[in-house]
Amino acid sequence: MMKEPTLKEIQATLDEYISQFKEGYFPPLVLLGRMTEELGEVAKSLMYHEGHVTKKKNEEISEISEELMDLLVSVVIMANALEIDLSSTFDQNMKKYRKRDRHRFERNEQDVRKLDEANENH
Repeated sequence: MMKEPTLKEIQATLDEYISQFKEGYFPPLVLLGRMTEELGEVAKSLMYHEGHVTKKKNEEISEISEELMDLLVSVVIMANALEIDLSSTFDQNMKKYRKRDRHRFERNEQDVRKLDEANENH
C-alpha cells in the first residue's frame, strides 16, 4: 500500500513537475485565472451530481473528486510560484480558526466536553 503524500511532498512533486518545462511557473494572475476555471469546473460537477442541472447531449461531467483535485493542484502551484510553504501556513490558519470559531458554531456534545476539559487544564 502506497503512503499518502504530505502537503510538503505534494508541493515538492508539483515543483519538480513544473520545473521540467522551460516556461516554469506562470505569473500569479494567470495562475489565478486557472484556479478560477478549476473552481467553475468543481461547481459544474457538483451541480450535476447533486441533481441541480442536467447534462447536455455529448457533455462529459467529471467526478467531483477529480475536479477538487484539479483545484487543489492549481492552488499548490500558485503557492509554489509565490514560494509559500502551505504546511506551516496550514498550522497558522488552524490556530486562527480555533480561536475565531471557538464559540461561533454549535458543537457536538462530545466536543463541548473536550473543550470544557481543555479550558479547565489551561
